[in-house]
Amino acid sequence: MSPHPSSSLPLHHTPFLSLLAYPGHGRRRENAPGLTIPGNAVLQLNPDALPIVARMDVERARGKVRGPLHSIPFTVKDNIATADNLETTAGSWAFFGNIALRDAYVVVQLCAAGAVLFGKAILSEWADMYSSGYSEGYLGCGGQCYSLYNLTVNPGGSSSGSVVGVGANVIAFALGTETDGSGRS
Repeated sequence: MSPHPSSSLPLHHTPFLSLLAYPGHGRRRENAPGLTIPGNAVLQLNPDALPIVARMDVERARGKVRGPLHSIPFTVKDNIATADNLETTAGSWAFFGNIALRDAYVVVQLCAAGAVLFGKAILSEWADMYSSGYSEGYLGCGGQCYSLYNLTVNPGGSSSGSVVGVGANVIAFALGTETDGSGRS
């Protein structure tokens, strides 16, 4: 299988994972003071992403490609389970520190195809399920996610971090969930 044409550079030399090269990055953004992620789209950065990508760069140089998504970064909405160094919180302080016991099926499949989990995308707390009269894309433990193209409106839907991250070219692709209008917004 030939590598994707846009992946001729090692991934850590592209804008996606260069965010992770920030000195002192950690599980949560607050561990990287001064780090700005466009649109406030990413709640948590995967501290394992750079070592994974470095190994995948070596594999590619030796002619091994894991699949069609080899070293392509992605984020998941923070209500999708990942069994790694990332918390699965649904954007709530109530689940702060929660580490899932296993990856969601879709995460397993994407990683098997070679994709690299970049981090957890911000979402409206509890995926908009327990409130009204709020700003979509806002959560107490992560702040307001916002569109880079129109600062006068909220980004719409509880999967706003997933959408804003891709729209801002921070990440190649992202997963959201349909819980209360994300897919329809």
